[in-house]
Amino acid sequence: MTTTATTTKLPYDWAVIIFMAIIHFVALFALLPSNFSWVGVGLAVFLHWVTGGLGVTLGWHRLVTHRSFQTPKWLEYFLVFCGTLAMQGGPIWWVGLHRHHHVFSDQNPDHHDSTKGFWWSHMGWMFHDVPVENEIPRFTKDIADDRFYQFLDKYFFPIQLVFAAFLFGVGSLSGNGWTFLLWGVFVRLVLVYHTTWLVNSATHKFGYRTYDSNDASTNCWWVALLAYGEGWHNNHHTYQYSARHGMKWWEIDATWMMIRLLQLVGLAKKVKLVENPQ
Repeated sequence: MTTTATTTKLPYDWAVIIFMAIIHFVALFALLPSNFSWVGVGLAVFLHWVTGGLGVTLGWHRLVTHRSFQTPKWLEYFLVFCGTLAMQGGPIWWVGLHRHHHVFSDQNPDHHDSTKGFWWSHMGWMFHDVPVENEIPRFTKDIADDRFYQFLDKYFFPIQLVFAAFLFGVGSLSGNGWTFLLWGVFVRLVLVYHTTWLVNSATHKFGYRTYDSNDASTNCWWVALLAYGEGWHNNHHTYQYSARHGMKWWEIDATWMMIRLLQLVGLAKKVKLVENPQ
């Protein structure tokens, strides 16, 4: 089987380009004095954790993509739903591309190959057609037939519209409808996007390398703080099935703390760890 190479010569995906331009442009209006609100800031931070932390990092990444632990199905579905609210595509699409990334990390087939430059690995790749989408089925056989995953994969955009309407409605009860919409959707999405993208770009360029992982992945402390422990990327690429990414005592891993909490209350089982990592 031949994997189609990803290059900057691929056709542009104008739907993604226009969508990202709109999200970033509208988010700027939240910074106007008339729209700034500490309530809005708090909402954005909280939803950043719910959608980016619980959803993408804990749910989509460590639970589903790498199966580094197990939870009851209802909790798995809840976490996957939270990840869907991050608007990073559907869960099947995301998981498939991420598993493909681990197989071809920093090689030409890797859709966000960091050797093509910081911009490309951070967000440039999304503005083009992604040939490896054709290979998603072979990387997602464990979830592809799940109707809940299929529903989220197909309707992640309408779900976001419903969520935006919900936030506007709740905010309107206290006269903060537009504040909740701007900060809870647009600002929050921009923050979650760049937090996630820094794991693809910054942690393949900045930081230190503890292990020879056969790619350019690094451990970057400030990305780890922003991305709930995902910045210990060299550790992760070396031991990708480990539920814990911060291998040293001082490598703070907020997602591992969440997994430990779930484990303590009996909601996380079969937690995979690396015994005495070298």
